[in-house]
Amino acid sequence: MERLHKLMARAGVGSRRACEAMIKEGRVQVNGEVVTELGTKVDPTKDTVSLDGRVLRLIPETREYLLLHKPPGYVTTVRDPWGRPTIMDLLGPMELRLYPAGRLDFDSEGLVLLTNDGDLVYRLTHPSFGVEKVYLVEVAGRPTAHALEELARGVELEDGPTAPAKVRLVEERPGSTCLEFTIKEGRKRQIRRMCDKVGHGVLRLCRIRLGPVQLGSLPPGKWRHLKDGEIRALRKAVSLD
Repeated sequence: MERLHKLMARAGVGSRRACEAMIKEGRVQVNGEVVTELGTKVDPTKDTVSLDGRVLRLIPETREYLLLHKPPGYVTTVRDPWGRPTIMDLLGPMELRLYPAGRLDFDSEGLVLLTNDGDLVYRLTHPSFGVEKVYLVEVAGRPTAHALEELARGVELEDGPTAPAKVRLVEERPGSTCLEFTIKEGRKRQIRRMCDKVGHGVLRLCRIRLGPVQLGSLPPGKWRHLKDGEIRALRKAVSLD
């Protein structure tokens, strides 16, 4: 399903703003019925759209799904007002406008999904859908069993308590400890703030999984297209298929 005014613009009848005006003026019909609501969505493969009685040739939007291994030192935005490097610099020229599903902060690394599938982005980032995100986190020092329990149970942050998380000890290293975090929230710098709260600052943070999609062995700074099976699994995980 796509927004009516976007499909009309793609059909070549005018800009998106002009198409919105046509809809409000009552000049557009969907399956023979006049539509004046701007938020109307239609299926370009099934619905018939007419403008002033003329049937439009609807062109479905090509959906793109990319998996990027974001290195540290990039912001997870399309543009940055302060001129910092963005993840789009790693992708190179793209015909389609893609948007990240969620963010990783400037110093973090790992899996970032980019797509023009707006419904998927919304569901992956809204906490009500409970999509799991898994991170490998290296923290300073050696957290006690009590600290790990506190992280898993939820800690009180300035914007409220965190939801329960899964926290697993992966490896003890000289002067640091590697933990695996599984969370369903996505607050700004959440894991870093959680670890600071229990006295163990984050040295390195890498997202390795988003829902059913794994980062795998993709090198930092590189990207790939999602496989058909990954796309199906991802959409199924948020009840889109």
